[in-house]
Amino acid sequence: MHVSGHHHRKHHRNEEGNGKYIAGIVALILVIAAAIGIVAWVLTDGFGSAGRDSGQQASDLQAGANADSTDGGENAAAGDPDGSEAGSGGESSPQQDEAGSRVQELLNSMTLEEKVCQLFMITPEALTGVETATQAGQATQKAYNEYPVGGIIYFSKNLRNPDQTRTMLANTQKYAQERMGLPVFLSVDEEGGQVARVGRNPDFGVEKIGNMSDVGAGGDTQEAYRTGTVIGSYLRDLGFNMDAAPDTDVLTNPQNEVVKYRSFGSDPQLVADMAEAELKGLNEQGIIGMYKHFPGHGGTTADSHEGYVYVDDTREELENGAFVPFKDGIGNGVRVIMVSHIACPNVTGDNTPATLSKMLTTDILRNELGFEGMVITDALNMGAITEQYGSAQAAVSALNAGVDMLLMPADFHSAYQGVLDAVADGSLSEERIDESVSRILEVKLTITD
Repeated sequence: MHVSGHHHRKHHRNEEGNGKYIAGIVALILVIAAAIGIVAWVLTDGFGSAGRDSGQQASDLQAGANADSTDGGENAAAGDPDGSEAGSGGESSPQQDEAGSRVQELLNSMTLEEKVCQLFMITPEALTGVETATQAGQATQKAYNEYPVGGIIYFSKNLRNPDQTRTMLANTQKYAQERMGLPVFLSVDEEGGQVARVGRNPDFGVEKIGNMSDVGAGGDTQEAYRTGTVIGSYLRDLGFNMDAAPDTDVLTNPQNEVVKYRSFGSDPQLVADMAEAELKGLNEQGIIGMYKHFPGHGGTTADSHEGYVYVDDTREELENGAFVPFKDGIGNGVRVIMVSHIACPNVTGDNTPATLSKMLTTDILRNELGFEGMVITDALNMGAITEQYGSAQAAVSALNAGVDMLLMPADFHSAYQGVLDAVADGSLSEERIDESVSRILEVKLTITD
């Protein structure tokens, strides 16, 4: 009995010891599990929420990129392809950041030759080599595949009737999209009055718009807005996405015959208000407009189509006169400004045309007036340029001055090769080209289908 009892107590103590041992292990496991749970909670709830937010932002931004690349994004869908509200807050929005990423992605996908082509806006004749282009077929497609230019500008001789124009522009846009995955600017000079490639042709059957000088004299910005709406509507219907309008020159010289009827008037603020209203009308119809002709053609007497042109204005006079509409437009988000071949010797100290002047284009227009959009030259086949500069020299000089898009060089192929040669010899950097192509792409991403 004694032995049996001793054995029983020994067995009980063993069981008790074993139980404590097992309980200890279980407790240890629970402690470890709790610790893991706490760490997991910290990682997921403490730090993980930021990670999820970032992931959600990335997802949202990707959705924004898809919207931008398909329908032009919210601004364009709301009838604001010039993005007049963009950037007004001083900080970039997620949409702007995504647009920047999209631009960089596109830029990275291009060869140097493709980027240089994007710098040019030329006539369909310069692209294809035909005498008068009125259609876009295999010859246009072949030429565009070789030289995918950023824009094409059309004149009265190209535009015969609505059906012919719609087909030509639709085909051209299709070839551009297939070649680059990007729209091409399809532009025209349609100011109304004496400058109306479509409106002056009765075969189009559109409302005939009078001179802007009459609109300005009426003093009603609603009429300027209606002008932009009417012009924008019929241009959009035909397939255009850009118009070289409104004219924002302040007519300070009564002897000026170049913009006498194209300008809204001699009051700088009136011109600014009228131009803003007309641009709004164009924008709401999906047409990208542009302010022209910086630094202001209203004080000249000569015609830059023929040769050298200058204005005597001092910097202060320009600030209080010709610059007013441009400053107003920049504040309201105008996306494109055309720079003219006008020299300002009392500002720059020399006779260099504004298109080739770094002081006027970069130092003043960009840095001092704060313009961050796309700068396009006036036509480079004008006498003010061709009398003194070759096509290649003018193209390279304009880019080095800060211009983004080169309009109608006298010899496109020479100008194109000249830019490539300048990059090769170091007189023009590829970084400088990238800056301009980026600005061009930013505007193109606002184009709606």
